[in-house]
Amino acid sequence: MKKIFILLFPVLLVSCVTSKKVNLLQEPGQHGIPAYADTITYEDYQVRVGDRLYVYVYSIDERVSKMFNPSGTGINSSQIRQSSSVGGSYDLYTYLVLEDGTIDYPMVGHLPVRGMTTREIKHALEAELSTYVSGYGDYQMLSVEVNIVRRSFSVISDKGSGTFTIPKEKVTIYEALAMAGDIGDFGDRSKVRIVREVEGETFVKVFDVRSKDIINSEYYYIEPNDVIYIQRIKGQSFGVNSVTTSISVAATTLAFGGFVYGLVARIVNSVEKNGK
Repeated sequence: MKKIFILLFPVLLVSCVTSKKVNLLQEPGQHGIPAYADTITYEDYQVRVGDRLYVYVYSIDERVSKMFNPSGTGINSSQIRQSSSVGGSYDLYTYLVLEDGTIDYPMVGHLPVRGMTTREIKHALEAELSTYVSGYGDYQMLSVEVNIVRRSFSVISDKGSGTFTIPKEKVTIYEALAMAGDIGDFGDRSKVRIVREVEGETFVKVFDVRSKDIINSEYYYIEPNDVIYIQRIKGQSFGVNSVTTSISVAATTLAFGGFVYGLVARIVNSVEKNGK
């Protein structure tokens, strides 16, 4: 029994998932938590080839609205950001960014948009379209709404996989993980990977999500089409996630070992008696 306990106890200690392994916002320098440089400079997303843009023109003059908008009604920004797919009449307002970095917008033709923010595209379209409304009386002013649609990210972790819609302009790594249901007890938080494709090139960012420093680092915000990958803790095929559970497992194992030992001892004694 003593030998069983001596062999089992170190295994339970190794298998135990402590708070140091799973807690977020830990101070760098403690328990092997790395520090990251303060490099946070959030920049508006720059449109890439393959993105889809929602464009809707507003004007006080109904004639101007009908000139630039197909039949039907537009959808507001919150609806766009909360929808992973736009269909039906909404597709009449979306434009694919082509391989040459342009969108083919009616009357304007091919407008370069790659590398621009939605705000810059809005101003460019307003300048282009305003030339078509001269002579429409006193209501020549128009406003253009531009949003990126079908924005999403994916998560692959020990808890499962899924693709999630980006609900707003900026989403942090914490918000992304929360949407995915957090990281499982045996997910390796020290080596979180983000796979990101930019203009045909793929980059992999590796960081320790437990570090408080990531709030001010380049790893804090995710981007559309990011894939977040969390591998399992190395060698973790069995484990318990608290000291209480460890003690419970040890006690159960010892009790079962005692039962087996007693049963075997009785059988041996019975055989010896019958032999005599």
